Amino acid sequence: MSLSLTHTTVLLHETVDAVLAAAPTAPGGGCLGTFVDATFGRGGHARLLLSRLAPEGRLIAFDKDAEAVAEAARIPDARFSIRHEGFAALGVLPPGSVAGVLMDLGVSSPQIDNPARGFSFRFDGPLDMRMDTTRGQSVAEWLATAEPQQIAEVIRDYGEERFAVQIAKAIAARRQERGPISTTAELAELVAGTVKTREPGQNPATRTFQALRIFINAELEELQQALEASLTVLQPGGRLAVISFHSLEDRIVKQFIATHSREVFDRRAPFAAPKAMRLKALGRIKPSEAEVQGNPRSRSAILRVAERTDAEPAGGAR
Repeated sequence: MSLSLTHTTVLLHETVDAVLAAAPTAPGGGCLGTFVDATFGRGGHARLLLSRLAPEGRLIAFDKDAEAVAEAARIPDARFSIRHEGFAALGVLPPGSVAGVLMDLGVSSPQIDNPARGFSFRFDGPLDMRMDTTRGQSVAEWLATAEPQQIAEVIRDYGEERFAVQIAKAIAARRQERGPISTTAELAELVAGTVKTREPGQNPATRTFQALRIFINAELEELQQALEASLTVLQPGGRLAVISFHSLEDRIVKQFIATHSREVFDRRAPFAAPKAMRLKALGRIKPSEAEVQGNPRSRSAILRVAERTDAEPAGGAR
C-alpha cells in the first residue's frame, strides 16, 4: 500500500522566532551561532531555521526515528547535520556551544498516520509504537509478558486513565484466553469494551494508547535528561523553546523552567550567597484560532520559552 504521509509543523514561526530572537546577526544578514533541533521529525522547524541562518551558522538535529533521519538526508546544506539518537544525547555537545535549542515533543503526523508504526487506534496495524524501530521492545512484546499490576500502573501514570486497573485485567484475561494482543485494532476494541464512559468526542482508547507509547519510548525520562543537558550546552543568552502536547510533558517543562528561574538558598548555610538562577522564563505561546482550525492536532500545543542566564558558567556549578 502506498501512503502519502504529510506533516504540518505546529507553531512554526513562533518557535523559530523565539529560538533566534537573541542571536547575533552577520553583517550580510542571517543569524550566527550553532543551533539544535532536538526533535527533527519531518524537518519543518529545521528548514525554516536554516533559511534564517547566516552562511557561518550551523544547525545540528537529533532524532531516533530512522525515517526522520532519512528525511533529513534530503536537506543538501553543509550547515546542517543530524544524529540518529534521541534528544537525551544532547549532552554530547560541548558545554556552552549552542545558541538555541528547540524541542517539539510527541509524535509526528507521518508516524501517527502510518498503520505499520502502530501509534494510532484509527488504523489496524502491528502494535509497535517504538520511535526507534531498530531497538527495544514493541508494545505488543511488552504486553505479552508484563504483570497486570505493572500494566495498570503504566496506563494510570502515563495516561491518567481512571479505568487503568480494569483495562489491565482485561488485557491479562485476553492473553490467557486467546493469546497476546498483537494489533492496534485488537487493543482498541478491548479497551472500548472495558471503558464504559468517556469524555464526549474522545475515543475510549486514547489514554491507553498515549500511556503505552510514552512508556515504551521512555519519553518523560528522556525529556528530563534533555532539559538538564540543555542547561549545559546553552551559552549565556541562548534560548530554549519547547512545544508540549499533553499535560504530563508540559508539567515537566513548566516545573523545570520555574526551578531554574529562581535563586536557590541553602538552608544549611543561611549566610551563604544563593545559587544563581540559570534560566529566565520568557512565557508561553499557544496556537492561534486560525492555526487550530487549519491543523486540529495543534489545539493542545503549548510553547514555553526560556533564556540561559550568564550568572553561572555553562559547565555547571561554581
